[in-house]
Amino acid sequence: HGSPTTMISDNTKIGTALLFLGCVFLFLGCLFFFDSAMLAIGDILFLVGLTLTIGVSRTVRFFSRPDRIRGIVAFFGGVFLVMIRWPVFGMMAQVYGLIYLFGQFFPIAAESMKDTPVIGDFFRLPQVEQFFATFSGGGSSSRRAPV
Repeated sequence: HGSPTTMISDNTKIGTALLFLGCVFLFLGCLFFFDSAMLAIGDILFLVGLTLTIGVSRTVRFFSRPDRIRGIVAFFGGVFLVMIRWPVFGMMAQVYGLIYLFGQFFPIAAESMKDTPVIGDFFRLPQVEQFFATFSGGGSSSRRAPV
């Protein structure tokens, strides 16, 4: 057994798997001409996986911040639209909400991807760097992970 700080809890492992499955269902739902049943399953798996991965309190804290209300309403409005079988508009709202909620994290992720062996060259291209710089919205000192 490892030390408690290096061990990953079972909830985190299950949550990560559910997050991955949710993303797979969302991708397949879009691929199969916005199949609302697959998209709804993907939304549910994504939300449950997120909650299990980062914990209930952090999830509630993340989705209740007043400065993120536009993204929160767009994301959950999109989930609602998918559930009532308006998948195209629902996915458009969800994508907008996710970009609004996680946009500040994209430059951080892109910066870390520069060190990866195969795709690092792509992330070092000036055009790609400029694209991800548009998401930062401020100085680099204020950037941090959204959760």
